[in-house]
Amino acid sequence: MIGIRRYSRVLAACALLACTPRVNAAFEPGTRVLLDAHNCYPYNGRWADRIDRALSTGTPLAIEQDLVWFVDPATGRGRSLVAHDEPGKPALGLGGTEPTMREYFFERIRPLVEAALRDGRRDTWPIVTLNLDLKTEEPEHLAAIWSLLHEYQAWLTTAPHGSSITDVQPLTVGPVLVLTGESDAQRKVFYDAVPAGQPLLVFGAARPRIRQAGTPAQARVRAGTELPDITPGARTNYHRWWNNPWSVVELGGQRNAGAWTAEDEARLRGLVRSAHDAGLWIRFYTLNGHDPRDESGGWSAGYNFGSEDAARERWRAAIRAGVDFIAVDQYERFGETLKAMRSTAR
Repeated sequence: MIGIRRYSRVLAACALLACTPRVNAAFEPGTRVLLDAHNCYPYNGRWADRIDRALSTGTPLAIEQDLVWFVDPATGRGRSLVAHDEPGKPALGLGGTEPTMREYFFERIRPLVEAALRDGRRDTWPIVTLNLDLKTEEPEHLAAIWSLLHEYQAWLTTAPHGSSITDVQPLTVGPVLVLTGESDAQRKVFYDAVPAGQPLLVFGAARPRIRQAGTPAQARVRAGTELPDITPGARTNYHRWWNNPWSVVELGGQRNAGAWTAEDEARLRGLVRSAHDAGLWIRFYTLNGHDPRDESGGWSAGYNFGSEDAARERWRAAIRAGVDFIAVDQYERFGETLKAMRSTAR
């Protein structure tokens, strides 16, 4: 009976999606600024409520899930787990008890997605953007992710595989959008192996282009003494977004950031404009601000501006610039700032 119920839900979802407009103006790059809930999963046996905290800020939003391939030493069988990879621990710090993406993410958002399908308010779709951060790329792992996405295909934003990767097809917008990284290994499975005419279920990030390539300036960029002069790679039928560390905005990134300046704001706006002009969504990671002595949240020291005020100043700048996905760990605080700025703009 469980299989029949699930099959019935999929059929109902497909019937609703058959009427979905292929163009959603409210979904284009530069039209929405969203919280991107960074590292939104438990690790070290803690912080299991992160997805509930993220969803409590309201939709639409983005949620990041890190995935690691775990092979059970007792059975030799592998499975994809939502987990934080920790060097120095056996099996990347995994014990095999970490959740799968099916249970932690997809089934958790099922009530929201099914309500969205019933309500049919497609101007708000996708209500959730799933940002995949694949920590390991074993062929078995990529195949398992593709298989899982197929199970939830009725929920997903898709595009048909065109005649070539440069043949950019319109998106059929669903309640969930899935984004992944720049990796060629991922592209081979998620795009190259998809037969012509069949739907793409996940979209990769465009690699940046550096204008200083092959010059002494590029060496200074690599040494961390000069900001890169970068533009996004081309949008293709598969590459639909641009993912950036904050260090391309402020030299040295969060830990070395000084006072926020007009020059910083102009640089941020220029990067956002170049992405949107290329037809790409843009994401920056990860904009946190907290007492460095406070480790209760499990947040990385490398993403810390040192105070909430310093982070909030960057949040506001990124919102003003129209950054599509702003990755933070302080979900609620950022959500309050975003809502306040939206209210002021009305």
